[in-house]
Amino acid sequence: HVQLVESGGGSVQVGGSLRLSCAASGFTLSSYSTGWVRQAPGKEREGVAVIYIGGGDIYYAASVEDRFTISPDNAKNTLYLLMNRLDPDDTATYSCVADPGASIATMADPLDFAYWGQGTQVTVS
Repeated sequence: HVQLVESGGGSVQVGGSLRLSCAASGFTLSSYSTGWVRQAPGKEREGVAVIYIGGGDIYYAASVEDRFTISPDNAKNTLYLLMNRLDPDDTATYSCVADPGASIATMADPLDFAYWGQGTQVTVS
């Protein structure tokens, strides 16, 4: 069965960096659209970054563009999110998401993806 397990969260100072990892099992990473979403306390969930099937189309939320980089390691079947110049507004629980049918053609929302990890906490102060 499909499983997504995040790691790499923690506490970091303003301006610092973190790299989140999402180990995928039960499917081949490159055959699904995958991404990251986050939810801060008292706020709605937000799609942060998405790689659509094929790997050629990548989407970033405006709030993280030029600071965050999503990248897959297909050999390890692991998805990463490198986060630079972190800000207190980036404090949230970050979840890895995946979906076999989502595509750039429909601009599928990562919040609607079928599979979710349990999340990892990132705190910036």
